[in-house]
Amino acid sequence: MMRRSAPFDEIEQFFERMSRNFEQMGVSPTSWNTIDIDIADYDTEYVVMADVPGFDREHIDLRLDDDMLTIRATRDHTDESEGHSETGLYLQRERHAETLNRRIRLPEPIDAETTTANYTNGVLTVTIPKLAVEEDEDSGHRIDIS
Repeated sequence: MMRRSAPFDEIEQFFERMSRNFEQMGVSPTSWNTIDIDIADYDTEYVVMADVPGFDREHIDLRLDDDMLTIRATRDHTDESEGHSETGLYLQRERHAETLNRRIRLPEPIDAETTTANYTNGVLTVTIPKLAVEEDEDSGHRIDIS
């Protein structure tokens, strides 16, 4: 059965290809407000490790939609949590409100219900089990090799 693609899948794939090309040229994607990741493919699961330092756990939104993992992290440095009042004077201010996003398409069907995540020392680790694919020896057409 042919799967119907979402209307913006081709555009998203184009940007993913473009991003990979820039990375191969040595251009850092961090200037694009993205999240650096590693993805490991094990026999029964994927493990995604994402660097999101400086974000509180409650400000990280993690979603799985079909075969797409979305990580979104937001922070706002305009509050008074650092001991500065609204009338205080900053001598230098480089930290700012920030939102980081990363969407990762997974190549095989996954089990969203048993997916787990852990956030330690600025690293988000997401363990995504693969759906078990039962191989039916009688399916398809067997071709003998002569």
